[in-house]
Formats: sequence, C-alpha cells, structure tokens
Amino acid sequence: MAHVEEKYDVVIIGAGHAGCEAALASARLGNNTIVFTVSVDSIALMPCNPNIGGTSKGHLVREIDALGGEMGKNIDKTFIQSKMLNKSKGPAVHSLRAQADKQEYTREMRKTLENTDNLTIRQAEVAEILVEDGKITGVKTASGAVYYAKAVVLATGVYLKAKCIYGDICQYTGPNGLMAANLLTDSLIKNGIKMRRFKTGTPARVDKRSIDFSKMEEQFGDKKVVPFSFETDSESVQKEQISCWLTYTNEETHKIIRDNINRSPLFSGMIEGTGPRYCPSIEDKVVKFADKNRHQVFIEPEGMYTNEMYLGGMSSSLPEDVQYAMYKTVPGLENVKIVRNAYAIEYDCIEYGQLLPSLEFKNISGLFSAGQFNGSSGYEEAAAQGIIAGINAARKVQGKEMLVLDRSQAYIGVLIDDLVTKESHEPYRMMTSRAEYRLLLRQDNADLRLSKIGYEIGLISKERYDYVCYKEKVIKEEIERLNKYAIGANKKVQEFLVSVGSTPLKTGTTLAELIRRPELDYQKISHFDDEKKDLPEDIVEQININIKYDGYISRQMKQVAQFKKLENKKIPENFDYTLVSSLRKEAVQKLTLYKPINIGQASRISGVSPADISVLLIYMEQHKNK
Repeated sequence: MAHVEEKYDVVIIGAGHAGCEAALASARLGNNTIVFTVSVDSIALMPCNPNIGGTSKGHLVREIDALGGEMGKNIDKTFIQSKMLNKSKGPAVHSLRAQADKQEYTREMRKTLENTDNLTIRQAEVAEILVEDGKITGVKTASGAVYYAKAVVLATGVYLKAKCIYGDICQYTGPNGLMAANLLTDSLIKNGIKMRRFKTGTPARVDKRSIDFSKMEEQFGDKKVVPFSFETDSESVQKEQISCWLTYTNEETHKIIRDNINRSPLFSGMIEGTGPRYCPSIEDKVVKFADKNRHQVFIEPEGMYTNEMYLGGMSSSLPEDVQYAMYKTVPGLENVKIVRNAYAIEYDCIEYGQLLPSLEFKNISGLFSAGQFNGSSGYEEAAAQGIIAGINAARKVQGKEMLVLDRSQAYIGVLIDDLVTKESHEPYRMMTSRAEYRLLLRQDNADLRLSKIGYEIGLISKERYDYVCYKEKVIKEEIERLNKYAIGANKKVQEFLVSVGSTPLKTGTTLAELIRRPELDYQKISHFDDEKKDLPEDIVEQININIKYDGYISRQMKQVAQFKKLENKKIPENFDYTLVSSLRKEAVQKLTLYKPINIGQASRISGVSPADISVLLIYMEQHKNK
C-alpha cells in the first residue's frame, strides 16, 4: 500500500503558542519546515484566558520579541485593552498585560505563518516519532504518511490523550471540543520517554447581554498604551479600548460550592492529573482558603465582535447545574446565561529530568520539546520555550552550537533552567520571584539584553540591531554626562526643589544625584540642564532607571559575576559520577539523571548539597588534565 513520503529539515508537532514560535524561528533561519496541527483553525488558539502578558509573563513576551519572535507583534495588532501592571512598585516588577480579540489573534498569527517562506502548514495527527540509533529521523501521521526530518519539535500542548471533564461528564477531546491526539503518547513511551498526567481548567463563557454591569467595578485600560514589541510604533497602538469589569464571590457562592464538593471530579478522584497551584479552580480556592469570604472575578471580553465574556478567577469542573447556581450568586451575574461550560482538561506531558537546557531530549538526538508538553502552563511560557526550541532545532540541522540563555540573561533562562533542572510536580508558572536577578531582567530593557543574540542568530534585522547599539551608546554617554554635570545651590534651584516637595541643597551636587531623588527624574530637572538633548522616551526611561537604582544594579552585577563562575565550569558530557568516591549516593543518582552541563546547573538540582558540589569541584580540579 502506497503512502505519502516527504522530506523536511524540521518538523513541528503542534501549532499552539509554542509551535508557532518554533515554526517561525526555524523557517526564518532558512530551514525547510513543516508544522502539524489537529486543526488549522486552532493555530495560536487561546482556549483559556483572552490575554497576553501579566506579571512576569509580560517580561517573557518582551524577551521573545527581542530575540525575533512573533507574540509581541501579534498582540500589538489584536489587543482590545492594554494595561501596565504594578506601576506603584519598582521597575523590576512592572509588567505589560493586554486583552486580546481571540479570533483576531488566531487569524493574524495564521496569516503570518501562511506567508512565511520555507514554512508548510499541514492538518494531520502525528502518530509516531521515527528514531534510529538514538537519532530522530522523522514522523509518521495517522494516515501512514511519513515526513523525514533532521530535527523534530514536540509542542503538543494539552492535546495528548486529552479529556475534558465537568461533573460526571467526560469528553475525550482537546479544548473547545477540538480533536484530541490519542496516538502519539504510545510512540513516545516506546522510545523511552517518560510521561505523566497534568490538568488545567477554564471558567465558563457567558452572554454579555445577561450581565448587569452596574453592580461591578469598571476596569479601564491605560490612557497611553505601551506596545509589547520594540518594533511596534507606539502611535499605531493608541486607540479606543474596551472595558473589563471586577466583581466578587461571596459566602453564598462558597456555600453552594462546599455543599456540592463531593460532585466535583477534582475531589471525587475522577481527575487524576495534577493541576496548577498558582491558577486554582474556584472549588480549590474555597477549600484551601476557607478563611476568605470572597474572591475576585474579572469579567473580560473575548473580542470586539462577540458577546462572549470570560469569568476570570472562576475556573471550575463542577457539574453544569452547580455552575449555574454558583455563578448566579455573584453580583451582576444573577441572570447570567452560560455560552460554554467551565471544564477541567487532563493531558499527557513529559516527566522532569529528560531535557537538556537546549530543550533537546538527552537520549534522542534531534528531538526537541516545548510548551505545556514540558510541564509548564501559560501561553507566554509556551511561546518562550517555542522560540528556543525552534532556534535550536534549526541550529542542529545547520551544525551550529545550541543557544542556551542562563538565569542572569533572561526570564526565559530562568524558566527553562527551572523546567530542566528542578523536580516540578505541578504545571510550572513563571513569577518574578523565581528570578534572582530581576532588577537586571526588567521588561523595559529586554531589547538591550537580548537583541544582540537575536541578531547573531539571524532573527533580528541589522537596522533594528543598529538602533539598539545606538540606544546603548546614548544611555551610557548621557549617564556619564549627568554624573559629571555639577549644579550649585543657587536661588533658582532651591525654589524649584521646594516647589516639588524636595529637600533644598546644602552644597553643590550633580544632576545625577538630583535624579536619584524619588520625586525627581530626567525630565523634571531639565531646565537646569543647558546641554540636555531631545531623546526618545525609551532612552529617557533607561537613564532614569539606571541612575535611580544604580546601587542595587551594581550589587546584582557582582552577584551575577559570582554566578557566572559556576556556570562557566563545564562538566564533560557523559561524566561518570560513580568515580567521585565522596559523593553521596542520592547526589550520584540525581546528577546521573539530570546530566547537568555545568557546576551551576548541578548546584540547583534538588538532592545535591553544597558539600556535594565542593567534592565535585575538587575532583574535577584534580582530574582536569587527564
């Protein structure tokens, strides 16, 4: 029986947020690439929350953009509300978040994929990976068609043996009733990949016409919108925005949930998979936080041309009748009509400890992995892994060195290092608290940190990189000038300082010292500055932050220097830890399992103590010449 046979450089399995970034990166780097999806209509689908960004996730989107990815550009084209979060706090935790028009977001990303050279889109279910002598050779679809490839990226999201559950209703589908991918898991297990079950959930979507907004607090977007992409012209994103709304659950809501908790598949044992700790269902919240008498509910539009509204904060797997009963106790939702029920989704993903920091499987050369399949949650976390996996699959084909970002370079580095080094027993979510050097890894300086890497890889244009180099030079020169520019305690200066509530000067100072004051900044001190240039907003922002936080930044730079010492101590490939006689048995087991590429990574593996690291360092020093 004849079957289709085709050859490609890179195969991408899945066209969600990870798969799209992987496919675009691979194709843009000149590789003949094919991306498979169970439905072409589900490309860059947003099956859960209708937004991009948020605390720490906004950092990831900016970093994806700085490397040459698409997510930031796509949300800039399709947002309906935008807001900078945590503005009352320091710049390290400022995070951009935008509500998306779901259909437009999918449509625009699909258009980008369809018009990218070297990229083929194929609707088919991949049933097998093809492996020979520990190397990937291609994939086989459910129809028997074979697609040979030099590298493959698994970006299957929540589709592998997916089950959607609410109450006692269990449907063997992917999100939104799309077809599940039921065949690939067995092939992965057969090739030695260890699998596990995770779950996530989503709230009901309701009809806007059945909501009484007068009982809710209106949530507006920012008056001046900041774009996600460094390439987006800021004037192009200033537009009229759609409001979101805030309401709250109450004791009546919680009583209904507690009275029906035995009907929840989450507590009855019907759901086997582990759910995300930091995005729990409403029944989970009511049980775990019994002292709380209310929880926030955000009512968010799904798009410009639909009446569907998303009930953020009320994901659930309770039965349909209980969903109606609990939603109707929430102020403004008394007459609510459900368009789509809330549900939990359970799916296969990989066990921890099987990937290299490049996102390549340790035991199968040329097989890469990204997104929720790696045990993470969230669109942004998926896309961040997707661009790295796509870049490295492309570089594998081209015989180039793998790209690995470390924890001091990017949130993407923190995310991937945590996924490949730490034992995670639940879906991983990015948070600013996970980044040790978060004052250096701000969303506002992602272009300065990563554009050079994007340019050297081949995903950032020379024109864009030249602007980043110019920006870097101007910031440095201007900070040096402000540190040298002396100003006296004259009458004009003193009167100005008093007028803005700032302490008058006792002696002369510099403009930089004035900028360091919380109530002053680069613009406010400008009429004392005869040499001031008219600089773009993004450059002024960097000058202000670098001067105001100079002491903290210098301290973190010293910490990074110490961190780099351990990261630069490479561990030979296939190092035999059993030869290190003083290592504890647990350390030998963990180091053999994880195969760390350097001492820094080894030190972050749970079960490996500081004493074990000292022993390892001494052994490596004694045997480095052998």
